[in-house]
Amino acid sequence: MGGVSTAERAPKQDRSRATRQRLLEAAVACLAERGWTGSTVSVVAERAGVSRGAAQHHFPTREDLFTAAVEYVAEERSTALRALFPEGTTGDRRAVVSALVDLYTGPLFRAALHLWVAASNEDQLRPRVTELEARVGRETHRIAVDLLAADESRPGARETVQGLLDMARGLGLANLLTDDGARRERVVAQWAALLDEVLD
Repeated sequence: MGGVSTAERAPKQDRSRATRQRLLEAAVACLAERGWTGSTVSVVAERAGVSRGAAQHHFPTREDLFTAAVEYVAEERSTALRALFPEGTTGDRRAVVSALVDLYTGPLFRAALHLWVAASNEDQLRPRVTELEARVGRETHRIAVDLLAADESRPGARETVQGLLDMARGLGLANLLTDDGARRERVVAQWAALLDEVLD
């Protein structure tokens, strides 16, 4: 009557979830450090400390692995951003602008950028990355609107929030080549003042 008991199944599911998470974190790190061409399933599996077979059990293709990895960390970013301001807007728009800009200067943004470049050349990857980025973009916009207490029915409010996110992405790109911290602080201060003017 050798069925597997629920108690035995739970640890196996926990192990499976932990393996999946290790693979996703390793994929993001590899993508940020090595780019698309240097990030194979084998390289990621080795970094995560799992067999290639185990990696392919969770993610049958390389595209599955890397789109899931960027999606996973994008969700982590959203969670982290909300956690910074659990009550919604703090009234300090400069702190919110600064936190939004920080979203685009870490290893996740670097990994996502490598994925975008790969997607521009890989027909199989492009629709998946495009769909994923649209979803992440909508979520980030929603979070920004909440945190900034922006009333999007006011003329120009939506475009101003969108402009802020586009600017933050641009600062993230600049940061890939040089540490642009000092200039970034001045731009953040200016955008916070602009938001107060447009949104209040």
